[in-house]
Amino acid sequence: MQALMTLAAFLVTIGVLVSFHEYGHFLVARLCRVKVLRFALGFGKPIFTYHAKNGTEWVLAAIPLGGYVKLLDGRDSQQSINAEDRLASFDVKPLWQRSAIVAAGPFANFLLAIVLFTVIYVSGVPQLPARLQAPPEQSIAAKMGVLEGDRVIGWQSLSENRPPSLNEFDAVPSWNALRWLLLDAITGERGFALEMESPQGNRFTKVFNSEDLPRIHPEADPLKALGVMPQIVPSSGWIELKLGPIDAIAFAGERVYLITKVSLRLMIGLFTGDTALKQLSGPLSIADMAGKSAQVGWQPFVGFLALMSISIGLLNLLPFPMLDGGQLLYDAWELVAGKRISVSMQEKLQKLGFFLLIFISLLALFNDLQRYLSP
Repeated sequence: MQALMTLAAFLVTIGVLVSFHEYGHFLVARLCRVKVLRFALGFGKPIFTYHAKNGTEWVLAAIPLGGYVKLLDGRDSQQSINAEDRLASFDVKPLWQRSAIVAAGPFANFLLAIVLFTVIYVSGVPQLPARLQAPPEQSIAAKMGVLEGDRVIGWQSLSENRPPSLNEFDAVPSWNALRWLLLDAITGERGFALEMESPQGNRFTKVFNSEDLPRIHPEADPLKALGVMPQIVPSSGWIELKLGPIDAIAFAGERVYLITKVSLRLMIGLFTGDTALKQLSGPLSIADMAGKSAQVGWQPFVGFLALMSISIGLLNLLPFPMLDGGQLLYDAWELVAGKRISVSMQEKLQKLGFFLLIFISLLALFNDLQRYLSP
């Protein structure tokens, strides 16, 4: 039963996230009057095919690990375009429309994440309080005198050489909110101040300067080095975060922006060596996390979908051939140089991008196998 739930949760995860991503491309293409030849979910042998009156072929394929939208495009050597359809071809559209069609996929993923988080906050979600455990010895918080039971109630980002202002603290509703703020400060190497409250009700401020913050390292937990860790309490001691629709949308938007910043910095760290390659996750990890979150409840599963949607949006914006970011890089070249990259060069880059993606996918799968098959 657990295996079936994991499989079902994985299929729902991939299906929802890929559908929204590809529908973003599809919708903007249609708005720009570009003919869509095929909208496919999955790869390999088609399981279901439907031919719409507008000429689009809708396909559900056997391997549920992605999808694609195929547009009418005169630069595709495998397509022959008659004079009647020429104006509906992707390649004859102005640069801003072509870029909008490409960027619409990742944008749809970020929009989906905002919608999913909004649903969670409107419905009301239990949250672990931002009450801290005793900081580890030699951690920054321990040296600053933070004690077990102290609760973080306010947050303020600091500019260089600027002391905190007592009237500019933003409320910290939960540990989850504080965690992302801390990761943003650490990865961005930006100082911050915490407004705190002791178990006795006394309020005070702790200032963490940028030069004192721990640096991201493949083998270290930055929050543990900082010494700001949550105190684990029973579920009866959790608080409920419930917002009205407008406040929920605003909070969800801020959350997506914050998570995107942190994720992007950690992703860049894979190439600079600050983030360990073993943290790359593949389909086995995604399936495992989807199944576990679904077993806990619908809200954790929806939250997991939101985080995965952000990851897919970011991944597709990487400037790699075969990804949306690679096409946007071609568009940037066209904007600066005043001419398009040649078809032959684009085909060579596409092949290079294909091998890069295969390498990254195999590395992620290898990490998965190590996690779940190693004794």
